[in-house]
Amino acid sequence: MWRYFAPALVAFVSLVATQTVTDRTGWTVSVDSFQTGNEAARVLDGNTGTLWHTQWTPTNAALPHSITIDMKKTVNVNGLRYLPRQDGTKNGNIGQHTIEISLDGTTFTKVASGTYLDDSSLKSTPFTTTPARYVRLSAQTEAGGRGPWTSAAEINVLSSATYTKPATSGGIWGSTIDFPIVPAAAAVLPGSGQVLMWSSYKPLDFGGGSGSGTTYTAIYDPATGTVSQRIVTNTQHDMFCPGISLDATGRPFVTGGNDAAELSIYDGANWIAGPNMKIARGYQSSATLSNGNIFTIGGSWSGGSGNKNGEVWNAATNTWSLLPGCPVAPMLTADAQGVFRSDNHAWLFGWKTGSVFQAGPSKAMNWYTATGTGAQKSAGLRGTDPDAMNGNAIMYDAVNGKILTVGGAPNYQDNPATKNARVITIGSPGTAASVATVASMAYARAFHNSVVMPDGKVLVVGGEAYPVPFSDDTAALTPELYNPTSSSFTSVNPMSVARTYHSWALLMPDATVIAGGGGLCGGCNTNHPNAQIYTPAYLFNADGSRASRPTINSISATSVAQGATITVSTNTAVTSFSLVRYGSGTHSVNTDQRRVPLTPTATSGTTYTLTLPNDAGIVLPGAWMVFVMNAQGVPSVAKTITVRPA
Repeated sequence: MWRYFAPALVAFVSLVATQTVTDRTGWTVSVDSFQTGNEAARVLDGNTGTLWHTQWTPTNAALPHSITIDMKKTVNVNGLRYLPRQDGTKNGNIGQHTIEISLDGTTFTKVASGTYLDDSSLKSTPFTTTPARYVRLSAQTEAGGRGPWTSAAEINVLSSATYTKPATSGGIWGSTIDFPIVPAAAAVLPGSGQVLMWSSYKPLDFGGGSGSGTTYTAIYDPATGTVSQRIVTNTQHDMFCPGISLDATGRPFVTGGNDAAELSIYDGANWIAGPNMKIARGYQSSATLSNGNIFTIGGSWSGGSGNKNGEVWNAATNTWSLLPGCPVAPMLTADAQGVFRSDNHAWLFGWKTGSVFQAGPSKAMNWYTATGTGAQKSAGLRGTDPDAMNGNAIMYDAVNGKILTVGGAPNYQDNPATKNARVITIGSPGTAASVATVASMAYARAFHNSVVMPDGKVLVVGGEAYPVPFSDDTAALTPELYNPTSSSFTSVNPMSVARTYHSWALLMPDATVIAGGGGLCGGCNTNHPNAQIYTPAYLFNADGSRASRPTINSISATSVAQGATITVSTNTAVTSFSLVRYGSGTHSVNTDQRRVPLTPTATSGTTYTLTLPNDAGIVLPGAWMVFVMNAQGVPSVAKTITVRPA
């Protein structure tokens, strides 16, 4: 190992409220390999024109490579900045990597991993504050696959003056996952649990307008911890700012956006082009219907403004049809920017007999019928709630038609968000919805995301009190957990990264939550090309140790119809059961997720018979996660079933 002693540098430079660049005075650095003239010293010399490079002559040193920094004292570390070489070449840019920390230089703990973008831009990886003396950056791949090299111009460590060990009773935010894109949209892929993400025609920026025909994508595989990337051009679709639904087979179905009429479908291996919509759209929402078709409405952000009435995609014929009886006008908000904003991001729920319930963000709620030529009927006002653009609506109990709505703001931007929370109860299509006011959140939020958990609670993540696109100035770092039993919110442990505009959060099959993205604004300081996974308190014992989880040993069928009976066998006694539909997310919209609580109709030892509701509006067609929970409320890892269209 080769070591270097750093000279004194200037005092801390402020970054954000809880992070500073740490003074490197007295630090040493060790590496597994270096080329003479490109020693490890270069990463600590404050000169962006020099660099560390692994050996390339007389022979190449093989990957993986690592560089370990000894800060000579314990520091409350919470991030690392890696500056690739700045000399106009890319050889040695780090791709797949891990970041580890240690108190003693012997036992290291991973705090981040993933894949960096192959360019010369500064890479900043935030992570949960933890005391450490040593920081190690390891490269498993060279970002462009050009050779077995690793290089770096500068490395800095970010830190905080204070540290409080998080209690597991508030859940724990895990290691950071770095991506080569800013993921403004994401979907969990059924079965594998992989997370499919995409940005726009550039990895760190949006724009380009209609006609770019390109989308940068990435896939995170939780089984291996790796992040792969792909540039999609074959569908000729810039999928930034789209509508997203998971179809009746579980495929991500992505409409409009920058290329505003297009449809792209991910089949689990490849992106395929579908038929163009009849109306070009961006910022629209879509919803999978009880018959397996997909409804969409709104979307004046692109493709022209106004008159973005409903249309429906027919799964059997793979065609779009206009629905003249589904006007957009009844669901418009009174946004200060007009229809460009007022028909955005509808809160849609596929329901019984081909109907759709629109819960917001307008204060006016509506029923839409997505069969024949369509129909619309008022469902009343959302109580005293104002328009709530960029708020959330979550169906946490589909059997009883229960929907939680949280936050949002009267206008898309530049006005205060609310702390409001309402519970909507829906029944037969076309009837008035009932609305109950429940305890408010602790934090005002817009641009946030909410996730229904296997036990019926709802985790509210991120957002900001005064919504401004591409700003984290008023970000809410502390998530809240809604309990339907007490109709109240509890704050949990804060995140390391602001999740505001262009962020998302999704339930994983292991009952954790992944929250990622935010930004996508080029050279701005609010780009967040990363995610973190939240492990809820239900996966810990009271003493902070990991809880023993029940296991689903087998399930009698993986493809079922509504009303079907399934048999679930477990390794230990369990007391509650639920289905949670796989989710997708962009711009605070997730019309896919919903929860269906199940009650066993028969029990034999640790084998349980469950009957699904015989209503396709409750158990929508598509891919669902089956969870079981023990008497302590600890959930299993899910098994996946597909519910077929009626």
